[in-house]
Amino acid sequence: MEISATGRLVVRISAADVGKRVSVRRLDEPGGTGEKFTDTVGVLTSWDKGVLLITRRDGESVRIPESALVAGKVVPPAPARRRGPAASYEELARVAARAWRPVESERLGEWELRAAEGFTRRANSVLPLGDPGLPLDEALTVVRQWYGDRGLPAYVQTATGAEGTQELLCAELERRGWVREVTAELWTGALAPVADRGEPGGVVLSRQADEAWLARYQRKGVSEVALKVLGSGSPRSDEAGSGGGPSVWFATVPGASQGAAPAAIGRCVVDGRWAGFAAVEVDPEQRRRGLATTVMAALAGRALEEGASAAWLQVETDNAGARQLYAGMGFAAHHAYHHYRAPGTVE
Repeated sequence: MEISATGRLVVRISAADVGKRVSVRRLDEPGGTGEKFTDTVGVLTSWDKGVLLITRRDGESVRIPESALVAGKVVPPAPARRRGPAASYEELARVAARAWRPVESERLGEWELRAAEGFTRRANSVLPLGDPGLPLDEALTVVRQWYGDRGLPAYVQTATGAEGTQELLCAELERRGWVREVTAELWTGALAPVADRGEPGGVVLSRQADEAWLARYQRKGVSEVALKVLGSGSPRSDEAGSGGGPSVWFATVPGASQGAAPAAIGRCVVDGRWAGFAAVEVDPEQRRRGLATTVMAALAGRALEEGASAAWLQVETDNAGARQLYAGMGFAAHHAYHHYRAPGTVE
């Protein structure tokens, strides 16, 4: 916290610092007894009519009356992770997008509008990496019309908590009544340690999601469009890892008896140096037996063979069990991401 030469706390930020990462100390209940201070670190997304709006790493916005400020200063961008692969937000956003390819997309300036008949928000939302080429209100009008023409709610996918993320866009969307839904995080880690955790054998790897794999997948009634998204373009085996697009693998641990649903499944998309894990699901009656680790280890081993060295995955903030598992494998949060739904629309 900023302290002057005389030992007094000093406010060294102003409205001119909107868009920068700041650290502030505020006085709770000014004028009351038993004064308490609260520190907030995040991106200053507005300073209007005597109120500061600061967006924290997790995407939550904090409103602070200017009169409650005790100290404040501009601070450097969020420090880089001390372990695991180094990566920018934009690199990871593009890699994650290629792992959930839509069946239809269109450019709006540097934004990408994506649609896949509603199968996953990731393939049915705008990826706003850059300038849409229009004023924001006009761009959002185009977005709403584009999704409306396809019978879909309009979503914009944003991110917070890393250098280059979109705290300012989040604030602008909220100001216009867009509703933030399903905050999750993208975690990264080294790939080799994941492969080292599993025992060989017992896992069947395939290029396609077969009937057995789909029997365990939590999304029932998967359509042809959903299969295309899951396959992320389904490159031919001779193209995998050779510039023909991401290489997609599905893992299955067979059930205890013939005809039974698999004990566990998983999905991995290999894209250059990155291996992205998803759909790791285990029979509820067989959890806590290491099957999720076994599935990920088998997929990681194949990804290493194809030249990958780094790993990523997406996990919702309220999934405590998965977060504990992935942390134990060496993964850590890189940034949070959110989907904002247009006002007046329903999923």
